[in-house]
Amino acid sequence: MPIVAQSTETTDWVSRFADEVIAESERRAPGAKTSVATAPVAPVVVVASGLSPSGPIHLGNLREVMTPHLVADEIRRRGHRVRHLISWDDYDRYRKVPAGIAGVDESWAEHIGKPLTSVPAPKGSPYPNWAEHFKAATVDSLAEMGVEFDGISQTAQYTSGVYREQILHAMKHRRDIDAILDQYRTKKAPAKKSQKPVDEAELEAAEGSGAAAEDDGGSGSAGYFPYKPYCGNCEKDLTTVTAYDDDSTELTYACTACGFSETVRLSEFNRGKLVWKVDWPMRWAYEGVIFEPSGVDHTSPGSSFQVGGQIVGIFGGQQPIGPMYAFVGISGMAKMSSSKGGVPTPADALRIMEPQLLRWLYARRRPNQSFKIAFDQEIQRLYDEWDRLDAKVADGSALPADVAAHARAVGTAAAGELPRTPRPLPYRTLASVADITAGHEDQALRILGELDPANPIASLDQARPRYDKAEAWINTHVPADQRTVVRQEPDAELLKSLDEPSRQSLRLLLEGLADHWSLDGLTHHVYGVPKVQAGFPADATPKELPPEIKTAQRTFFALLYHLLVGRDTGPRLPTLLLAVGQERVRTLLGE
Repeated sequence: MPIVAQSTETTDWVSRFADEVIAESERRAPGAKTSVATAPVAPVVVVASGLSPSGPIHLGNLREVMTPHLVADEIRRRGHRVRHLISWDDYDRYRKVPAGIAGVDESWAEHIGKPLTSVPAPKGSPYPNWAEHFKAATVDSLAEMGVEFDGISQTAQYTSGVYREQILHAMKHRRDIDAILDQYRTKKAPAKKSQKPVDEAELEAAEGSGAAAEDDGGSGSAGYFPYKPYCGNCEKDLTTVTAYDDDSTELTYACTACGFSETVRLSEFNRGKLVWKVDWPMRWAYEGVIFEPSGVDHTSPGSSFQVGGQIVGIFGGQQPIGPMYAFVGISGMAKMSSSKGGVPTPADALRIMEPQLLRWLYARRRPNQSFKIAFDQEIQRLYDEWDRLDAKVADGSALPADVAAHARAVGTAAAGELPRTPRPLPYRTLASVADITAGHEDQALRILGELDPANPIASLDQARPRYDKAEAWINTHVPADQRTVVRQEPDAELLKSLDEPSRQSLRLLLEGLADHWSLDGLTHHVYGVPKVQAGFPADATPKELPPEIKTAQRTFFALLYHLLVGRDTGPRLPTLLLAVGQERVRTLLGE
């Protein structure tokens, strides 16, 4: 079976996959040109994704979209015509009530077995059904990320009769399909015990759409059938085909849920679908898909991707090439899942990070590499890493693979560069300012304006949207007991108890406060006080200092935090001092 090779070389994985996809497209259509520049009517390279809107579409599912999106974008950059399909599996059965709703409203369980588009939307939703509700949030997020695609509703495809010929063909060749499937029908091995406790939300994230676990068709007294009608009475797929005539296409089914039975003419009937392991390869052939990745749940022996590679030939097609993609983890998931009842979605991520950063996280790792998306303090380190890369790309010192990942993060061939923050100040600085000012924009602007007196920020809009993302992170992901609250009054008892060296360190800080009132100036000054106090120049480098200076710095910093915010730690001291303001700093430090 054609699966894209995954190298461990530190080169640009997207370019390698694009090479293989273009070569495969040309192999399937010998002599044809896909370049717009050289062909009057150029064939289109088709890449595909599949998403089931059975609940919130999470950041693990997003890899199903981002992998082909990035490859399609590279193919488009090279001047080829390419189409990225997202197949919305909204005609799948409603399998279970998602976490967050289960236990709150048991009435949703009555819809299990119906098409997702026949299930009512969650209460208060403006959308007509369950599938459209969860699809909408993902569509909005993909637009923000610059992901262009052609969406296909499988409900629309099936209920309008688009696949009628494919369904009749599958029923005609049901014995051939059954023979292929029978090669893989084995007794399931007992599940292995986990070596460590696994967060329920992590299990949900790893599970995928759930389609991989669906049965491969009914095999009853009347034989095997790769087609499942939805009941004409209760709308559920708990049906069994009891008779079928190839010549007339008359099909009889009975519903085990409500007892309803009817005979229909399949050549005119549009209320049912092919079972998943037949449906997927049918669509590969119908759409001419060249490239489609698949999750771990679809690639184990006997699973849908493996079996589909044989079944697709029955429909006259070929299996797409494509990698297996690995798990996307979440840093800080436990806290989120306990409050939300599920794993984070792209919309959750985009509330706290710019789309460029989110795109970069998917672009820089090969699909077979797992990675984590940070919702905790780690997001500050990720932003620091991104800003360093941005600077290296600007000065020409970045490695070629990093330059490629950066280019794929900041824009696309179709849409150009995504909107950027005009003044991308450090995320950790913006988060600290948002934390300290607690929503007071005038105070935030004052502090940000003092970061660089030579080039002051004139409006918060210059720091947006990054400032808004940092503020959202502070407000939604930092616990109340970790928020920064500046003291209203000096800690008289602590000030009175200080020894002379501690008093001297505060005097040295206050004496140079006005002359160093900027982010860089205060950084130099705060770190310099313990050096000067020990008899060294303020600008002495670590190599020129004894190890005990680091200890003295930590002690000094802890004293400042206690006097300013009543804790051992807090935001970076230069940012905190700017936020508190000179006059209040002097008061709280006992001047």
